[in-house]
Amino acid sequence: MYSIDQIKQMIEMLENSQLAVLELKDDNGSSIRLEKPSSPAVHNFAVNTGTQGAAIPAQAPVQPVTAEQNTAAEAPVTDNCSTIKSPMVGVFYAAASPDSSPFVTVGQRVEKGDVVCIIEAMKLMNEITAEQSGVITEICVNNEDIVEYGQDLFKIK
Repeated sequence: MYSIDQIKQMIEMLENSQLAVLELKDDNGSSIRLEKPSSPAVHNFAVNTGTQGAAIPAQAPVQPVTAEQNTAAEAPVTDNCSTIKSPMVGVFYAAASPDSSPFVTVGQRVEKGDVVCIIEAMKLMNEITAEQSGVITEICVNNEDIVEYGQDLFKIK
């Protein structure tokens, strides 16, 4: 059976993805099916635990993911730096593989569109790109950290 926290995390991951339906089944016979409704006013997600089912209403409307949300979002911060924020919940990877060098390091210049990291969400690897050219002044998370939507990943000047 899935915990409420696990279900909430799955709902958030679905909301921040381009998927319309997410269905998971485990070895114990429990299953969960999350579906984005066609009408953003009402959201029902069903959890099936074998013989019993429960409907869990979602609180927030599902917003479609735009191209801007699929890439790194940046917000201005003090000292003339911008922040590259996580566009989704997932696992942060600084490099393409454990043997590879990181995409970026502190002090490195990046151009708009350069890949700065990967975030794994629901077994999908999402390349996060720089929205502007500049120099990486800080890496705000560690490799393999779980990141939240909107969490600071990098500071760029």
